[in-house]
Amino acid sequence: MGSTRKRVIGTVAAAAALCGGMLLAGSAPAGANAVCRSGDFCVWTDANFQGMKIEHSGDDHWWEGDMFHQDSSWANHGISGPGVKDHVKIYNYRELLGDVTLCLAPGQEVGYNAGANDRGGSHTWTMSC
Repeated sequence: MGSTRKRVIGTVAAAAALCGGMLLAGSAPAGANAVCRSGDFCVWTDANFQGMKIEHSGDDHWWEGDMFHQDSSWANHGISGPGVKDHVKIYNYRELLGDVTLCLAPGQEVGYNAGANDRGGSHTWTMSC
C-alpha cells in the first residue's frame, strides 16, 4: 500500500498585531500541535504532541529525515470497520524490521512512552496488535 504523507512543522509562532498603540499578542490554543486528521496515524518529535509532526494515511516502511529515531508521541486516528486495518505497529528499524516499539489501537494517543521514545523507524497498519 502506498504512503501518503504530509510534513507539518510543529512550531507555532505567536502572532502579534499593533493596534491603536497597543501590542496585542495571540497564540494557538494549548494542544494545537495535537491535531491529527481522521483516518491518519501521526507522529511527533517531542512528548505531548509537540515538535515536528508527520501524518500517514498508509504504511511507511522508511521514516526519512528528521523523524527516524526521533519519535516521542503518537496518535492513531484510524477508522475502524469490518476487515479494516485499523491498528498501527511501529518498528524500530526501516523496512518494518526489528522490534515493535509500540502498537496503537484505533483512537489511542500516547503522549510519551519511555520504552518507545526515539526508537521508531517505520510503521504498518494491521488488523490487531
